[in-house]
Amino acid sequence: MAQNSPRDRFDTIPHGIERVGAHRAPQRRGARWIAFGWAALATVVLTGLGIGAVVVANDRLDFSQAAPTPSAAPVVTAEPTIAPDVPVTVLNGTETSGLAATAADALTAAGVPVGATANASESDLKDTVVYYASADLEGAARGVAQAIPGADVRLDAKFGEIGTPLVLVVGSDYAESVAG
Repeated sequence: MAQNSPRDRFDTIPHGIERVGAHRAPQRRGARWIAFGWAALATVVLTGLGIGAVVVANDRLDFSQAAPTPSAAPVVTAEPTIAPDVPVTVLNGTETSGLAATAADALTAAGVPVGATANASESDLKDTVVYYASADLEGAARGVAQAIPGADVRLDAKFGEIGTPLVLVVGSDYAESVAG
């Protein structure tokens, strides 16, 4: 077929450009690696979604269950005892005046030695807790808890570091039990 149109700038192809067709431009450097990266990312995302769908479909992952609730009764690991050589420090963690002295009187009546009474650093505590500094004092802590209704027992080494191995911190629950 003969060409009747005059030559123009589109008929001239620069040297060094390998073109196949009129509209192809040279590929950018690294274009294949970019395409490979996108394909790899899509593969990972789709695989993750597939695994998640299978886990949910097989009921191995249940989002409707709440966290397990702790048992209402504390687990006793040591028998409650009274340690006559370890005095208890009683701290008032409420706004109620004289609550530490009331708890100290209850401990003394039960045969538990009381070292000191004072106000706690916080005055809005709700729970009454007996803290013991080391595992060998757990029985003595449980003995203190028996004398104070509703007291919980917890291991906390920081009280031992300041020289008070047994500490009773009375909270608002103890204030209510004494008032009621």
